[in-house]
Amino acid sequence: FPERIVAARIDDPGGQLLPATLSRVALRARLELLLLECPARFERHGGPYLDRAGHDWADNALRFGLLSKAAALLASRETPVDWRPDVLHCNDWQTALAPAYLRYRLHAAAASVTTIHNLAFQGLYPPALLGPLDLPTRAMAIDGVEFHGQISFLKAGLQHSDRITTVSPTYAHEICEAEHGCGLDGLLRYRRDRRAGDLSGILNGIDTREWNPATDQLIAARYSADSLAPKRINRAALAERLGLDATANTPVLGLISRMTHQKGADLALAAAPALVERGARLAILGTGDAAVEHGWRALAAAHPGRIAAQIGFDESLAHLIEAGADMFLMPSRFEPCGLNQMYSLAYGTPPIVRATGGLADTVVDCTAGSLADGSANGFSFTAATATALLEATGRAIESWRDADLWRTLQRNGMTRDWGWGTAARRYVELYRSVRAGIR
Repeated sequence: FPERIVAARIDDPGGQLLPATLSRVALRARLELLLLECPARFERHGGPYLDRAGHDWADNALRFGLLSKAAALLASRETPVDWRPDVLHCNDWQTALAPAYLRYRLHAAAASVTTIHNLAFQGLYPPALLGPLDLPTRAMAIDGVEFHGQISFLKAGLQHSDRITTVSPTYAHEICEAEHGCGLDGLLRYRRDRRAGDLSGILNGIDTREWNPATDQLIAARYSADSLAPKRINRAALAERLGLDATANTPVLGLISRMTHQKGADLALAAAPALVERGARLAILGTGDAAVEHGWRALAAAHPGRIAAQIGFDESLAHLIEAGADMFLMPSRFEPCGLNQMYSLAYGTPPIVRATGGLADTVVDCTAGSLADGSANGFSFTAATATALLEATGRAIESWRDADLWRTLQRNGMTRDWGWGTAARRYVELYRSVRAGIR
């Protein structure tokens, strides 16, 4: 951002948090960014969270502590700039310490919301960092930032925010139960029951400018719900690119995922040989646990032309899988929202999912009843087992062989608006509500 203008300097953020600069960048009329600049903390080779070797940056607590402190300053009466927000919206643990700074170190001038994208990632650090993070001793309490003897950035936000949201209604329900609560279910139940609206789920949307089969420049042929025939061109292009032997009678199953336990990567891996025996072809794209990556490489080597696995990520291939596959696998053990199932629905590639979190909120299992009421758009299963995945996939393949039924499923998914409009309206309602509550 070469056009940035210095807006303020944070010379003494407290503790061992380093001085930083706030700069303004005008993206377009009435849309301005505030950038937090601290080269010693943020300008380095690697990713936002990990170094090039894939390890957490050793100073992540102080890096995201500084980000949280700067956000809190902007939402306080001590703000260093001539602008103040109505609502401070924190996302995940990386900014969730901000409401704690408003509680313990500053005078809040804005309402606060914390959104949980994945409760499993909590930002846990040793209590010795309390002082370096500029948090008082009293914050290290059960009603503060303490979690099993550690500092929890995420708990700080859940404890001290005016409202909590998650990225799907079902996930908001699930995290109040021990199975998915990651040790915070008690606090979340308290927040849910304390006051109506304190905890809610707002389903994410997808960027329909990037993910739209009618305009997608990364696929072989554009198509829509009213013109599905060109989807076959994408199927052929996918098979050619990956070397799959895909005839008209062999269903092509796509999977794009982090190869982790959460995503059910092991379930798909265990089910793959049986799927191949049933005549399916698998197009796999992703990266993650070394053992799962090795497993997919081995299966692809053992089943050439039937299983193709590309380890890593490739944006153009991801689009082609969504457009070219007949159906899409997403057997997550838990899924706060999920995006790929919505891409699949938008691309007329009915997903096969485990009914959890946002998957349960978006994919309607194909049954006689859901077909009759027009809501069926995919296939779901409950048990987190390869057997359950195989049963659901078997139903999907049987339905795929019924061309009229399959077109109904495709169109049901493609004609729903998966964009951000509904979520945006819900967030505006939330902001108005929480802002009114502090006045």
